[in-house]
Amino acid sequence: MHIAAIVLQVILALMFLMATFSKFRDKRQVEAFEHYGYPQWFRIVTGIVELIGAIGMVVGIWYPAVAPLAGLWLGITMLVAAITHIRVKDPAKSLLFPVILLVLNVLVVLLQWNALVG
Repeated sequence: MHIAAIVLQVILALMFLMATFSKFRDKRQVEAFEHYGYPQWFRIVTGIVELIGAIGMVVGIWYPAVAPLAGLWLGITMLVAAITHIRVKDPAKSLLFPVILLVLNVLVVLLQWNALVG
C-alpha cells in the first residue's frame, strides 16, 4: 500500500465530490454545459460519473484493487473534459484543471496497478 496513493485518492475523492455537487447545484455548470453544446441531462450524468469515481477512490483505500479502476474511470472523464475545452476553443487556462486531475488519476493508476493485477 502506497501512502502517496492514499493521499492522492483522498484528494481526488474530495475534488470530485465537490465537482459532483457543483454539477447538481451550480447554475454556472448549467451555463457551462450549454457553452459546450451538451444537453443538461449530460451534466447530471457527468455528476453521477464523478460521484462513482469519488466513491471508488474512497473504497480503494481499503480495497486497493478498486483504486486503479477508479483512476481509469476518472482519468477518462478528465480526458473527455480536456477534449471538450479544446473543441469549443476555450482559453488554454481552462485545460489546466482537467489536465492536472488527469495526471493525478494516472498517478493513482500507476501506484496501485499491482493491487489490480497482482
